[in-house]
Amino acid sequence: MVVKKNSVVAMKEGLGKNVTSTRKKLMEKKKKRAAVKGTRSVLTPYYKEDVLYSDEELTKENEDGISILFYLQRIYPDEWNNFLERVQPSGNKDESEEAHLKEEVRKWVSYRGQTLSKTVRGMMYYRQALELQYCLEFSDDSEILGGFQAFEDDPRYIEEAQALANMKFTYVVSCQVYGAQKKSSDQRDRSCYLNILNLMLTYPSLRVAYIDEREETVDGISQKVYYSVLVKGGEKLDEEIYRIRLPGPPTEIGEGKPENQNHAIIFTRGEALQTIDMNQDNYFEEAYKMRNVLEEFLKARHKERKPSILGLREHIFTGSVSSLAWFMSNQETSFVTIGQRILANPLRVRFHYGHPDIFDRIFHLTRGGISKASKIINLSEDIFAGFNSTLRGGYVTHHEYIQVGKGRDVGMNQISAFEAKVANGNGEQTLSRDVYRLGRRFDFYRMLSFYFTTVGFYFSSMVTVLIVYVFLYGRLYMVMSGLEQEIIENATIHQSKALEEALATQSVFQLGLLLVLPMVMEIGLEKGFRTALGDFIIMQLQLASVFFTFQLGTKAHYYGRTILHGGSKYRATGRGFVVFHARFADNYRLYSRSHFVKGLELLILLVLYEVYGQSYRSSSLYMFITVSMWFLVGSWLFAPFVFNPSGFDWQKTVDDWTDWKRWMGNRGGIGINPNKSWESWWEEEQEHLKFTNIRGRLLEIILVFRFFIYQYGIVYHLDIAHHSKKILVYGLSWLVMLTGLLVLKMVSMGRRRFGTDFQLMFRILKALLFLGFLSVMTVLFVVCGLTISDLFAAILAFLPTGWAILLIGQAMRPVLKSLKFWDSIKELARGYEYTMGLVLFMPIAILSWFPFVSEFQTRLLFNQAFSRGLQISMILAGRKEKDITSPLKYA
Repeated sequence: MVVKKNSVVAMKEGLGKNVTSTRKKLMEKKKKRAAVKGTRSVLTPYYKEDVLYSDEELTKENEDGISILFYLQRIYPDEWNNFLERVQPSGNKDESEEAHLKEEVRKWVSYRGQTLSKTVRGMMYYRQALELQYCLEFSDDSEILGGFQAFEDDPRYIEEAQALANMKFTYVVSCQVYGAQKKSSDQRDRSCYLNILNLMLTYPSLRVAYIDEREETVDGISQKVYYSVLVKGGEKLDEEIYRIRLPGPPTEIGEGKPENQNHAIIFTRGEALQTIDMNQDNYFEEAYKMRNVLEEFLKARHKERKPSILGLREHIFTGSVSSLAWFMSNQETSFVTIGQRILANPLRVRFHYGHPDIFDRIFHLTRGGISKASKIINLSEDIFAGFNSTLRGGYVTHHEYIQVGKGRDVGMNQISAFEAKVANGNGEQTLSRDVYRLGRRFDFYRMLSFYFTTVGFYFSSMVTVLIVYVFLYGRLYMVMSGLEQEIIENATIHQSKALEEALATQSVFQLGLLLVLPMVMEIGLEKGFRTALGDFIIMQLQLASVFFTFQLGTKAHYYGRTILHGGSKYRATGRGFVVFHARFADNYRLYSRSHFVKGLELLILLVLYEVYGQSYRSSSLYMFITVSMWFLVGSWLFAPFVFNPSGFDWQKTVDDWTDWKRWMGNRGGIGINPNKSWESWWEEEQEHLKFTNIRGRLLEIILVFRFFIYQYGIVYHLDIAHHSKKILVYGLSWLVMLTGLLVLKMVSMGRRRFGTDFQLMFRILKALLFLGFLSVMTVLFVVCGLTISDLFAAILAFLPTGWAILLIGQAMRPVLKSLKFWDSIKELARGYEYTMGLVLFMPIAILSWFPFVSEFQTRLLFNQAFSRGLQISMILAGRKEKDITSPLKYA
């Protein structure tokens, strides 16, 4: 206490009085200790995301007539009124005031999105907190109570506080394409460059690292040379500080984001390094706790080891608008609090998950850095940093007395793209050496914890879906073979009351209700269990189970595809404001292979199981067995449309149908975007088969053989078969199938050869084929005993067979191209896409006839907003009471 008092006196006397050399030395020692202790850096990777919204982006309206500014004014009316009160616009058309208002509006909107300017502003709170802590450290009680008047009056205090903050804190934003944006003539690139430059001028302590590509002559040969460059804001715009030559282009060696971090980590300083993503924010009161967090690195908690990675919790700030945003907010909150806590202690299998974790910088610089960056295999580069740290003797922990803001995806398509990216990354983790090495070195119980909290979760999701397939195909075999009828009608096992009661209980848990318990417990601990129970009930009423069941299909599909074929890729999810209608064609492109095809396959299985077993089934056993599977099918087929704003609005439905037909009919080719043509999209969907090996192709073909079970089982139950069990019946069914494909081939060839120049010949060909079809059908009905029910059954039998032929053709693409059959496969695929589109679109069109359905869906999606009195219907309809989107009309 004496030392502190003497230090404060020495500081005051040093401003204008003579002080003793002893007191000066005490002051200098204290300042040096404060400067050296707790030095840290923050690193943020940036690519081409929004930095600061432009005037055009603020007022540009989407197809629903909604601009970003209008949307935020409706979502945050109180904050908008406070903003107007703060800037106090006069309404005059003065150019300087107009420019100032535009800039303030841009900042107001950008700080409510997920932009780089918001992240930089939040991280700079660390510097402000350090300056305030300096004032508290070197002031006595009278100065603190007097409002730091001495610091405000004398600029030397401020300079010393800023100098100390510069020594203790460094913020590096790794903008890998900053140099390219600086040289680019593209308007968006120039805008990003100028906005980043403005950030450096606004925050003098901000540093930007980028990769500079130059042409240099070495030994008389011109070649490209790459440099890692660090710049800061200065009098000459951006001033170069350091330049380090790189051995080659880093982004060609590894993935973009990890290489973006790796080339810039050399410019960071201090003992600790915090990794911050582009969609994060910070709060001043939390920044003030950072000195306490850094003390954790000095404590040895486990076998005398200090932490190498220290995890922090996150506050999700994007969960207050739509139900989907609320679901993701609750899910993420559960994961980053109770989930992370348990992973760290007692399971001791927490790694790094892209959160605002703090790294022991010296530890990781000498052990491979904070990001592994091999192409494809390290798609989820964050967790590999944790793997790397653990394998090299590090200790990962987690603390919750500090939190950092985090933005999550808020739209259905954004969320699905994120889940697909994570599932792809987990598939690559399963195939990586890191997981193998960790599994070999962990003890038994820690290995089990590690398995289920990493790749095991996704493997279990895939197995859950596979079990549904195995169960239904097994049931279909039992029904078609008559085995199930024998079991149920057998007198010795006819009493199944106990089995029904067991299955009734099981059917409740099949809906996945146990998986929500961690979330309910977390909400209960933080807000009370009454609130947790209420939130759980409201989530179920808002169809949370449908949403999470749909995401189960996303995880299983992309994880399984990566395991089978490899080749995962980064998927940009986007971080914009999403309260707009997604077109039917967009949903079809995103979910056709992952959900719609699988949902229709399971639907046919359930229908066949119901139809061919109904004649002898009398108990309620069937309902208990299949209720969760019907729920799964309904979720996979219609969840994207249920959670699509204005998904059942009649006018939008008509526009969607027109857009989808145009997309299906457009020709593809080189340079044609998949969003513009079905052919280009179809080619893109087969990319995983272009790069897979022979094992992947063979497994794909073997899996396709399951579709032939439909045909084999149904043809023996047709009335025209007359209960015959001969193999000839199955052979004749294949003859019918091949005849149908041959007719389609003739029509396709006729359209190409006669469609333009010989219209008459093409019409004669179609007429002959039609007459031949009528003749064959007449003979079958009159002579062979074909019935109407046989026709519907044959459709259910032959549609899966045709799809199987199509998938086999895709797997054998090089062979079919050499045989000139590839065009026929493409036409067959187009026919199936039309059919699937019609099946999915019909229920949407029917429901769109009824206006109350659209109103109910809007209330379902935006219940949180309705409870806050927001006019969501006006936002969706694009109706404006008055023009308040122009920065010139604030008053």
